[in-house]
Amino acid sequence: MLDRSVELYQIPDISKALRVPITRVHQMLRDRLLLAVRRDSVVGVPAIFLEFDFEPGRNRILRWVPGLLAVLHDGGYSGEETLTWLFTEDDSLPGTPAEALRGHLAREVIRRAQALAF
Repeated sequence: MLDRSVELYQIPDISKALRVPITRVHQMLRDRLLLAVRRDSVVGVPAIFLEFDFEPGRNRILRWVPGLLAVLHDGGYSGEETLTWLFTEDDSLPGTPAEALRGHLAREVIRRAQALAF
């Protein structure tokens, strides 16, 4: 279960910010470009997966997220297991793997995800 402190963006907000139809956001979820969680009957995507400036053309999925999600899925991780791993504190990283995706340790996070598959 994802900690309540993790900020989520709802599907309509993502659709508006990325300037795509809601159906495209649903397709992104099916294609595992994004991963969503249900909280209080509302589906949301962890905000840390997205770069939102709320300026036209400047909003996007964080560069490393689709590849990382693919690696973990191919390694047999379910969506819930992926979220648990991404948002669990890691003493060898400053914070969680999800937070490390925003800095210079993104490649290290992907390398660790690849190692989990074996």
